[in-house]
Amino acid sequence: MVEQRVRPDRAAARLGAVQALYQMDVSGKGLTDVLAEFESHWLGQEIEGDEYKPAETAFFRDVLSGVLEHQRVIDPMVDDALAAGWPLKRIDSVMRAILRAGVYELRNRKDVPARVVIKEYVDVAGGFFGREEAGMINAVLDALARRLRADEFQ
Repeated sequence: MVEQRVRPDRAAARLGAVQALYQMDVSGKGLTDVLAEFESHWLGQEIEGDEYKPAETAFFRDVLSGVLEHQRVIDPMVDDALAAGWPLKRIDSVMRAILRAGVYELRNRKDVPARVVIKEYVDVAGGFFGREEAGMINAVLDALARRLRADEFQ
């Protein structure tokens, strides 16, 4: 089934995946620990007055594990799409997580239209950053989408 519209459960899964990737990046925790923590304590829970929407757990797991499995292919693609002099390792860790998750979906989740992927991760970026940073996320994901899924942009 092709995702044609924004699905709140998938939007929550994407946000959770970005947060989990960030946590893994800064804490060094492994996939098993992060999956257990997010699925039992974050996704669909209320924490310190903040309500986390219910997420499609299978989608969350797929994005998170898919980024890790394909990271050696994803990172050079993002590096190539970034402005000269700004390799992925110099980008803020939340932005890095957003870009990795977005590129994973563009490469591996053909059931989700490229424009939906881009919009969803730009929305995630907007929750953490201002317009300029969200615009950079949009530009990088759009450039990669046009390369990876040229047929959707004709």
